[in-house]
Amino acid sequence: MAVAPRLAALVEQSLGMPLPVRLRAWDGSETGPPDGPVLVVRHRRALRRLLFKPGELGLARAWVAGELDVEGDLYAALRVLLEPIQSGRPVPAREKLAMGRELLRLAGRSLPVPPPPPREEVRRRTGPLHSQRRDRAAISHHYDVGNEFYELVLGPSMVYSCALWSPDTGDLAEAQAAKLDLICRKLGLRPDQRLLDVGCGWGSMVLHAARHYGVRAVGITLSEEQAAHARERVAKEHLEDRVEIRVQDYRETADGPFDAISSIGMAEHVGAARYREYTDRLFALLRPGGRLLNHQIARRPLPDEKSYRVDPFIDAYVFPDGELAPVGRTVSLLERSGFEVRDVESLREHYALTLRQWVANLERNWAEAVRLTGPGRARVWRLYMAASALAFERGGIGVNQILAVRPVATGASVLPLRPRAWVETADDRGHELRA
Repeated sequence: MAVAPRLAALVEQSLGMPLPVRLRAWDGSETGPPDGPVLVVRHRRALRRLLFKPGELGLARAWVAGELDVEGDLYAALRVLLEPIQSGRPVPAREKLAMGRELLRLAGRSLPVPPPPPREEVRRRTGPLHSQRRDRAAISHHYDVGNEFYELVLGPSMVYSCALWSPDTGDLAEAQAAKLDLICRKLGLRPDQRLLDVGCGWGSMVLHAARHYGVRAVGITLSEEQAAHARERVAKEHLEDRVEIRVQDYRETADGPFDAISSIGMAEHVGAARYREYTDRLFALLRPGGRLLNHQIARRPLPDEKSYRVDPFIDAYVFPDGELAPVGRTVSLLERSGFEVRDVESLREHYALTLRQWVANLERNWAEAVRLTGPGRARVWRLYMAASALAFERGGIGVNQILAVRPVATGASVLPLRPRAWVETADDRGHELRA
């Protein structure tokens, strides 16, 4: 009997719904809706992975290894497949056993040996969760995959966080520059102020702030490759007198006070157990009256927060040990450290647009991306970014800019009386000072 109908029956039984996409098996057989994307099972090894790692991790391993693929619109396939896969349905033990037997027959006549995980998967993790050593290893896994690869995906701006879009935005680089400038205005940057950028990436924020606002900036990252690239950019723009790039943990930074601190897409790596330490450290590094801009992805709160689990694909292939928190918890912890939270702005839709641009860049440069990192790594990034775009569009996750200040002793106001004054241009504050 052809494989595809038997496999489709298993999928429908597992999901508790009709197969939402067409399915093609390794024997060439097909079944399912005639139009739309096609889920392709290229090798029976994909089923062996599911036998030993049922659920998302088994599927992820098959995807990264190229044993599972989608032909056609990836977004359309993910839109109809992700939610039922992630939510699942309760399967009675007897039914689960029968499904396992059928899966075993399709995978091979005898009990198969578990295939080794793709090499892109995080292997052994050592040390306590979110220790400095383990955090360095996690950051290296994600970011030290080659600056050339990131240039293909991110474009010339080299900004790895959501851009700021408007109906008049020309392209991704313009949208990223608008985001960086918004942060500078929210921080109220002035010439010769000291700025600390925590998790500085490839240096885009510190370069923008030094070039346009005349600040003296320190950028810290745990990625050696990011730091090397950022230093090259600093030297190319002759800003060595204003910008310093360090390979340094935020817990090791001790040369405050700074007039302003930016943390853009870094706090997701901190972890719940260390987050109060993170907010306490930033508070200590900031002068009284100084501002913090914390730009961070957030998840929706759960009825039982103890049930929160990191997505297994993200944890194994993308952001090892990364954790998301509801925005309310982040605001609360900032306040407990002594900050006065003055503004919270959601940019959820902006991140969906940004991710779609990154996916388009990757797909347009697919052959070069595969040459630089290998097919497995390129497949990881394509799936991760496309699925993330849909998650932001659905509202399952969001991203927020939280502006907080370290209060002065007198309690005097440290922000303009007019709300959100940073929405307007800031030429009178030193903008374009060094352009």
